Amino acid sequence: MQRKTLRVAGMTAVTAILAGGSLAACSGGGGDEAASETVRVTLANHVWTEKVIEAIPEFEEETGLKVELTQLGEDQLSAQYNVQLNAGTDEIDVMMYRPLQEGKLFAQNGYLADLTDRVSSNPEWEWDDFQDGPVDSTTFEDQVVGVPTITEREVLYYRTDLLEQAGLEVPETLEELEAAAKQIKEANPDIAGFVARTGKSPAVTQFSSFLYGFGGDFIDDEGNSAVASPEAKEAYEYYGRMINQYGPANVSTDMSWPEAMAIFTQGGAAFYTEADSLYQNATDPANSQVAETVGFAPMPAGPAGSKPYNVPSWGLGINEASNNQDNAWKFIEWATSKDMVMEIQQAGVPGPRNSVWSDPAGTETYPEDLAAAIEVSAENGVGHDRPLVINVGEAREVVGDPIVVGITGGDVSAAADAADEAFQQFLDDERE
Repeated sequence: MQRKTLRVAGMTAVTAILAGGSLAACSGGGGDEAASETVRVTLANHVWTEKVIEAIPEFEEETGLKVELTQLGEDQLSAQYNVQLNAGTDEIDVMMYRPLQEGKLFAQNGYLADLTDRVSSNPEWEWDDFQDGPVDSTTFEDQVVGVPTITEREVLYYRTDLLEQAGLEVPETLEELEAAAKQIKEANPDIAGFVARTGKSPAVTQFSSFLYGFGGDFIDDEGNSAVASPEAKEAYEYYGRMINQYGPANVSTDMSWPEAMAIFTQGGAAFYTEADSLYQNATDPANSQVAETVGFAPMPAGPAGSKPYNVPSWGLGINEASNNQDNAWKFIEWATSKDMVMEIQQAGVPGPRNSVWSDPAGTETYPEDLAAAIEVSAENGVGHDRPLVINVGEAREVVGDPIVVGITGGDVSAAADAADEAFQQFLDDERE
């Protein structure tokens, strides 16, 4: 594990290699005077993080505090949290975490401080400005435990030239999407009508918007498995059929977004549903052969409407064991302020604030149709894109199995029934 500690106040960086998985103690500890002046912040490697790092000297000048930063890759970050938080460390003040991947585990274990009073303490910071979906994802049992930083929604990517050739309008419903995919594939045998993620686990997040559109969910209101409901079975059937019948020839069943995106950007598909945060992969001529003909639209509506996920891929929380929580909150309040969200969003990282999305300055760097699609998705979005459980990885494997069965032309109803039984057992085990 590599730990990069950046003392921004002096603009000097010190890199330490940590042996045996143990973490070196930071200077100043507990609640003494030195610790109160130093906020120890742990962040993931991300474009968002780089923009924050650039601005940290401004925070230090405004507050008189110093920031001691640990920046790690996702796997390293998870490993550090697993060791330190479980040991009750007080050497982390601010922690960047994934609300949908580990948020429930962290909150249930008491790793995340309750921020409910803090988020409403400063009217000018305006907690009500944050989108509902991301807020739901950073709330646990009616307590706010994190502040969203980076958001994403599922949208429809499409080829404007292929629609024009076929005389088609942009699909507004899933029924129209299937008809258009079928027509284009029949007219262009070498081009898939539709492509999306196919891997059992990676596909779950993108399948979720189809599931919600058909009126289903992974878990019902009583906390039980819902993956064998009529609505869920319809969604599994639809997603599988779209790739089985209108997808790329000899499509693999282990594609995540890089593989599916490559098919689309190399001109191999007419329609592609994916996270809006990845749009630059499709619009950058250096990476995309179809950059000049890419269009964006809201997620097509199913019987229950257009219900794409609208989620925070990352958030900021405060370590419950920290003795420096007041200053930790000052950092979070600054890093998620309207000005910072605007600046970071203009750099291409979608933020969580409604006011920034409604401000033309907040969308001027985005394709116009993408900005419009995001605005719609933020209003209709669902605050999760996977089962909200503790062991998310295992859950995704279980509920993702019927997706692969559908893609390969198998018995989706039977697969959903089997997944439902396995997922119910999984939920019962987690409750014990």
